[in-house]
Amino acid sequence: MADEITEFEAKLLKWLVKSDFHIQPWSTKDAAKAFKVSEDEVYDAVAALTKKAPEQIQIFYKDGNVHIAADK
Repeated sequence: MADEITEFEAKLLKWLVKSDFHIQPWSTKDAAKAFKVSEDEVYDAVAALTKKAPEQIQIFYKDGNVHIAADK
């Protein structure tokens, strides 16, 4: 099924839940480095999570930076 969360998306979501990107600005570059994937793969996964798990992730813009909050 196309709406299922992929293995990478699940790992990213778990990482986001443990993070403090709701306080500190989000860095796609740092996420790509942490997961050893391209920045485009991170962008695609974050975008997919907003569709596949909208009740678990919130992306917002504050003080000139992107922030991401995630819950279990």
